[in-house]
Amino acid sequence: MTAGHNRSVPYFAAVFAQTDSGWLATEADLAESEQPSDVTDLLREASLEASGELVLLLVEDNDAWFGVVRLDGEEDPRVFVSDASAAKGGGLGGLLLDLVTDGLEAKADGDPVGDPTVLGDLGTGEERLLGLSDRAVPTDAIEEIAEKGGFADELDSLRG
Repeated sequence: MTAGHNRSVPYFAAVFAQTDSGWLATEADLAESEQPSDVTDLLREASLEASGELVLLLVEDNDAWFGVVRLDGEEDPRVFVSDASAAKGGGLGGLLLDLVTDGLEAKADGDPVGDPTVLGDLGTGEERLLGLSDRAVPTDAIEEIAEKGGFADELDSLRG
């Protein structure tokens, strides 16, 4: 279930793969993902198809939370979720939370969880990412992340 052009679907998810000639973007269909490894496998496939090392999955769910999953080559994925308690409520959010391998738990309702440095080299440092978690609507946060990372046009083309 991806949102794309149908905003009645609860989430939007897109994969961005960095290549020598720029970013490749595709909408991610995660409806059949049941295990955290399904999400990782999707990113590894995108990395192979793009011949790139860096792949990002950006997710926003019902304007409640956003998430970033980053895969660099063969390393384990790095994950950031803007609101762990909101993400627990859904299947996709649960999968992303399961990918947070360091065992971090949210300190209180609405707290982010995961690696806030995940986008530091792409223009969204730790402090800014945490700020977006606190104050931004998930759609706006994803748009800012894409703009800073240099793939805003690709995001816009997916959103239509």
